[in-house]
Amino acid sequence: MMMRHIAILALLLALLVPDALAQKTSKQNKTKYSLIAHRGGVVDSVTAENSLAALQKAADRGYWMVEIDLRLTKDSVLITHHDRNFKRYYGVDTPVGEMTWQEVSQLVGDRGNKVLKFEETLRFCSENGLEVMVDNKIRGYDPVLFHKVVDLLKQYNLHSNALMIGTEESTEFFTGKIRLSCTRQQLEDNMKKPGYKASDYYLFSGDISQEEAVWARKNKILAVGVINAWGIKSDDKIAEARSRADALKASGVKHFQIDSVFDVFFQ
Repeated sequence: MMMRHIAILALLLALLVPDALAQKTSKQNKTKYSLIAHRGGVVDSVTAENSLAALQKAADRGYWMVEIDLRLTKDSVLITHHDRNFKRYYGVDTPVGEMTWQEVSQLVGDRGNKVLKFEETLRFCSENGLEVMVDNKIRGYDPVLFHKVVDLLKQYNLHSNALMIGTEESTEFFTGKIRLSCTRQQLEDNMKKPGYKASDYYLFSGDISQEEAVWARKNKILAVGVINAWGIKSDDKIAEARSRADALKASGVKHFQIDSVFDVFFQ
Protein backbone atom coordinates (compact mmCIF):
# COMPACT_ATOMS: atom_id res chain seq x y z
CA MET A 1 0.00 0.00 0.00
CA MET A 2 2.86 2.39 0.84
CA MET A 3 4.46 1.76 -2.56
CA ARG A 4 1.14 2.60 -4.25
CA HIS A 5 0.93 5.92 -2.39
CA ILE A 6 4.52 6.72 -3.30
CA ALA A 7 3.89 5.94 -6.96
CA ILE A 8 0.85 8.24 -6.95
CA LEU A 9 2.86 11.03 -5.36
CA ALA A 10 5.66 10.58 -7.87
CA LEU A 11 3.15 10.97 -10.68
CA LEU A 12 1.78 14.14 -9.09
CA LEU A 13 5.25 15.56 -8.75
CA ALA A 14 6.06 14.80 -12.35
CA LEU A 15 2.84 16.09 -13.88
CA LEU A 16 1.47 18.80 -11.64
CA VAL A 17 4.45 21.01 -10.89
CA PRO A 18 5.66 22.65 -14.12
CA ASP A 19 8.94 24.51 -14.30
CA ALA A 20 7.15 27.86 -14.11
CA LEU A 21 5.67 26.92 -10.73
CA ALA A 22 9.06 25.76 -9.44
CA GLN A 23 10.52 29.11 -10.46
CA LYS A 24 7.66 30.95 -8.81
CA THR A 25 8.39 29.31 -5.44
CA SER A 26 11.95 30.62 -5.39
CA LYS A 27 14.22 31.47 -2.50
CA GLN A 28 13.05 35.05 -2.59
CA ASN A 29 9.41 34.05 -2.20
CA LYS A 30 9.11 34.05 1.60
CA THR A 31 5.71 33.65 3.25
CA LYS A 32 4.27 34.18 6.71
CA TYR A 33 4.19 30.39 7.15
CA SER A 34 7.05 28.15 8.29
CA LEU A 35 7.23 25.17 5.96
CA ILE A 36 8.80 21.78 6.60
CA ALA A 37 9.65 19.77 3.48
CA HIS A 38 8.43 16.20 3.89
CA ARG A 39 10.56 13.37 2.44
CA GLY A 40 13.86 15.16 2.86
CA GLY A 41 13.37 18.23 0.75
CA VAL A 42 11.81 19.28 -2.54
CA VAL A 43 11.05 16.04 -4.39
CA ASP A 44 10.03 16.01 -8.05
CA SER A 45 10.36 14.00 -11.26
CA VAL A 46 14.13 14.47 -11.36
CA THR A 47 14.93 14.83 -7.64
CA ALA A 48 14.92 11.90 -5.22
CA GLU A 49 13.79 12.18 -1.62
CA ASN A 50 16.45 12.49 1.10
CA SER A 51 19.03 13.52 -1.49
CA LEU A 52 21.44 16.45 -1.63
CA ALA A 53 19.54 17.80 -4.63
CA ALA A 54 16.24 17.73 -2.68
CA LEU A 55 17.88 19.49 0.27
CA GLN A 56 19.38 22.12 -2.02
CA LYS A 57 16.01 22.84 -3.62
CA ALA A 58 14.43 23.18 -0.16
CA ALA A 59 17.10 25.70 0.81
CA ASP A 60 16.67 27.58 -2.47
CA ARG A 61 12.91 27.83 -1.98
CA GLY A 62 13.26 29.20 1.52
CA TYR A 63 11.90 26.27 3.54
CA TRP A 64 12.28 26.61 7.30
CA MET A 65 12.95 22.94 7.92
CA VAL A 66 13.28 19.53 6.25
CA GLU A 67 11.90 16.26 7.54
CA ILE A 68 14.57 13.55 7.25
CA ASP A 69 14.23 9.81 7.79
CA LEU A 70 16.70 8.16 10.17
CA ARG A 71 17.80 4.52 9.80
CA LEU A 72 20.75 2.36 10.82
CA THR A 73 23.03 0.15 8.71
CA LYS A 74 24.31 -3.30 9.71
CA ASP A 75 27.51 -1.73 11.06
CA SER A 76 25.61 0.96 13.04
CA VAL A 77 26.08 3.91 10.70
CA LEU A 78 23.23 6.43 10.90
CA ILE A 79 21.82 7.18 7.45
CA THR A 80 19.04 9.26 5.93
CA HIS A 81 16.69 6.85 4.17
CA HIS A 82 12.93 6.27 4.25
CA ASP A 83 12.23 2.68 3.23
CA ARG A 84 13.10 -0.55 5.02
CA ASN A 85 15.03 -1.65 1.94
CA PHE A 86 16.67 -0.09 -1.13
CA LYS A 87 14.33 -1.42 -3.83
CA ARG A 88 12.84 1.96 -4.67
CA TYR A 89 15.32 4.25 -6.42
CA TYR A 90 18.19 1.71 -6.16
CA GLY A 91 16.62 -1.59 -7.24
CA VAL A 92 18.12 -3.51 -4.30
CA ASP A 93 15.55 -5.51 -2.31
CA THR A 94 17.72 -5.84 0.81
CA PRO A 95 16.79 -4.51 4.27
CA VAL A 96 18.80 -1.50 5.46
CA GLY A 97 19.93 -3.38 8.55
CA GLU A 98 21.47 -6.17 6.47
CA MET A 99 23.87 -3.92 4.53
CA THR A 100 27.07 -2.26 5.73
CA TRP A 101 27.76 1.41 5.09
CA GLN A 102 30.46 0.40 2.61
CA GLU A 103 27.83 -1.49 0.59
CA VAL A 104 25.21 1.24 0.93
CA SER A 105 27.64 3.96 -0.09
CA GLN A 106 28.16 2.27 -3.46
CA LEU A 107 24.49 2.49 -4.42
CA VAL A 108 23.50 4.98 -7.12
CA GLY A 109 19.81 5.74 -7.61
CA ASP A 110 17.87 6.12 -10.83
CA ARG A 111 18.03 9.91 -10.45
CA GLY A 112 21.74 10.02 -9.75
CA ASN A 113 21.09 10.11 -6.02
CA LYS A 114 23.13 8.46 -3.29
CA VAL A 115 22.25 7.51 0.28
CA LEU A 116 23.50 10.15 2.72
CA LYS A 117 24.91 9.64 6.16
CA PHE A 118 22.82 11.37 8.82
CA GLU A 119 25.83 13.55 9.56
CA GLU A 120 26.15 14.60 5.90
CA THR A 121 22.54 15.71 5.93
CA LEU A 122 22.97 17.66 9.16
CA ARG A 123 26.10 19.35 7.84
CA PHE A 124 24.29 20.49 4.70
CA CYS A 125 21.32 21.78 6.70
CA SER A 126 23.56 23.66 9.12
CA GLU A 127 25.50 25.29 6.28
CA ASN A 128 22.37 26.22 4.32
CA GLY A 129 20.01 27.59 6.97
CA LEU A 130 17.69 24.60 7.27
CA GLU A 131 16.36 23.28 10.57
CA VAL A 132 15.53 19.57 10.88
CA MET A 133 12.62 17.33 11.76
CA VAL A 134 13.90 13.79 12.36
CA ASP A 135 11.59 10.87 11.59
CA ASN A 136 13.18 8.19 13.76
CA LYS A 137 12.67 4.82 12.08
CA ILE A 138 15.12 2.96 14.31
CA ARG A 139 13.33 0.32 16.35
CA GLY A 140 14.19 -0.62 19.91
CA TYR A 141 15.94 1.22 22.72
CA ASP A 142 19.64 2.01 22.33
CA PRO A 143 20.75 4.89 24.59
CA VAL A 144 24.30 4.92 23.20
CA LEU A 145 23.01 5.30 19.66
CA PHE A 146 20.40 7.86 20.70
CA HIS A 147 23.08 9.90 22.49
CA LYS A 148 24.97 9.97 19.20
CA VAL A 149 21.89 11.41 17.44
CA VAL A 150 21.62 14.18 20.03
CA ASP A 151 25.37 14.85 19.95
CA LEU A 152 25.33 15.22 16.16
CA LEU A 153 22.43 17.66 16.32
CA LYS A 154 24.38 19.69 18.88
CA GLN A 155 27.58 19.49 16.84
CA TYR A 156 25.82 21.15 13.90
CA ASN A 157 23.87 23.62 16.05
CA LEU A 158 20.52 22.11 15.08
CA HIS A 159 19.36 20.78 18.46
CA SER A 160 17.59 23.91 19.73
CA ASN A 161 14.83 23.86 17.10
CA ALA A 162 14.94 20.17 16.18
CA LEU A 163 11.67 18.25 16.05
CA MET A 164 11.29 14.48 16.14
CA ILE A 165 8.66 12.00 15.05
CA GLY A 166 9.60 9.35 17.57
CA THR A 167 8.92 5.73 18.41
CA GLU A 168 7.28 4.39 21.54
CA GLU A 169 10.55 2.76 22.60
CA SER A 170 12.60 5.95 22.25
CA THR A 171 10.16 8.45 23.78
CA GLU A 172 11.54 8.22 27.31
CA PHE A 173 15.10 8.86 26.15
CA PHE A 174 14.39 11.79 23.83
CA THR A 175 11.91 13.60 26.10
CA GLY A 176 13.58 16.83 27.16
CA LYS A 177 16.31 16.48 24.54
CA ILE A 178 14.36 16.88 21.28
CA ARG A 179 10.84 18.20 20.89
CA LEU A 180 8.57 15.19 20.24
CA SER A 181 5.39 14.92 18.15
CA CYS A 182 2.13 14.34 20.01
CA THR A 183 -1.60 14.17 19.49
CA ARG A 184 -3.86 16.41 21.56
CA GLN A 185 -4.69 13.48 23.84
CA GLN A 186 -1.02 12.61 24.34
CA LEU A 187 -0.27 16.23 25.23
CA GLU A 188 -3.07 16.32 27.78
CA ASP A 189 -1.79 13.06 29.29
CA ASN A 190 1.77 14.42 29.41
CA MET A 191 0.59 17.56 31.19
CA LYS A 192 -0.36 15.39 34.16
CA LYS A 193 3.14 13.94 34.51
CA PRO A 194 5.80 15.33 36.88
CA GLY A 195 8.36 17.51 35.13
CA TYR A 196 6.15 18.30 32.13
CA LYS A 197 7.39 21.16 29.94
CA ALA A 198 5.54 22.48 26.89
CA SER A 199 8.86 22.92 25.09
CA ASP A 200 9.40 19.14 25.12
CA TYR A 201 6.54 18.49 22.69
CA TYR A 202 4.62 19.75 19.68
CA LEU A 203 1.11 19.12 18.36
CA PHE A 204 1.36 17.26 15.04
CA SER A 205 -1.81 16.64 13.04
CA GLY A 206 -3.48 17.03 9.68
CA ASP A 207 -6.71 18.09 11.35
CA ILE A 208 -6.11 20.94 13.80
CA SER A 209 -9.28 22.86 14.57
CA GLN A 210 -9.39 26.52 15.53
CA GLU A 211 -10.16 25.49 19.10
CA GLU A 212 -7.09 23.22 19.17
CA ALA A 213 -4.86 25.91 17.67
CA VAL A 214 -6.02 28.38 20.33
CA TRP A 215 -5.53 25.72 23.04
CA ALA A 216 -1.98 25.06 21.78
CA ARG A 217 -1.07 28.76 21.80
CA LYS A 218 -2.55 29.21 25.27
CA ASN A 219 -0.43 26.32 26.53
CA LYS A 220 2.71 27.50 24.64
CA ILE A 221 2.73 24.38 22.46
CA LEU A 222 3.98 24.51 18.88
CA ALA A 223 1.27 23.35 16.44
CA VAL A 224 2.38 21.77 13.16
CA GLY A 225 -0.20 20.97 10.49
CA VAL A 226 0.42 18.04 8.13
CA ILE A 227 -0.44 17.74 4.43
CA ASN A 228 1.07 14.59 2.91
CA ALA A 229 -0.12 13.00 -0.32
CA TRP A 230 0.03 9.48 1.10
CA GLY A 231 -2.62 10.42 3.67
CA ILE A 232 -5.07 11.82 1.12
CA LYS A 233 -7.57 9.24 -0.14
CA SER A 234 -9.40 11.50 -2.60
CA ASP A 235 -8.84 10.92 -6.33
CA ASP A 236 -8.21 14.65 -6.69
CA LYS A 237 -5.28 14.98 -4.30
CA ILE A 238 -4.46 18.54 -5.29
CA ALA A 239 -8.01 19.80 -4.60
CA GLU A 240 -8.15 17.94 -1.29
CA ALA A 241 -4.72 19.25 -0.26
CA ARG A 242 -5.81 22.81 -1.07
CA SER A 243 -8.91 22.34 1.05
CA ARG A 244 -6.87 21.02 3.98
CA ALA A 245 -4.37 23.85 3.68
CA ASP A 246 -7.15 26.44 3.68
CA ALA A 247 -8.79 24.85 6.74
CA LEU A 248 -5.53 24.68 8.71
CA LYS A 249 -4.60 28.26 7.83
CA ALA A 250 -8.06 29.44 8.83
CA SER A 251 -7.56 27.72 12.19
CA GLY A 252 -4.50 29.87 12.81
CA VAL A 253 -1.79 27.27 12.19
CA LYS A 254 1.52 28.82 11.04
CA HIS A 255 3.81 25.77 10.77
CA PHE A 256 3.27 23.03 8.21
CA GLN A 257 4.94 19.79 7.24
CA ILE A 258 4.06 19.27 3.57
CA ASP A 259 5.01 17.47 0.39
CA SER A 260 6.70 20.17 -1.66
CA VAL A 261 4.14 19.81 -4.46
CA PHE A 262 1.73 21.57 -2.10
CA ASP A 263 3.85 24.62 -1.22
CA VAL A 264 1.99 26.67 -3.83
CA PHE A 265 -0.87 26.86 -1.31
CA PHE A 266 1.30 28.92 1.04
CA GLN A 267 2.32 31.78 -1.25
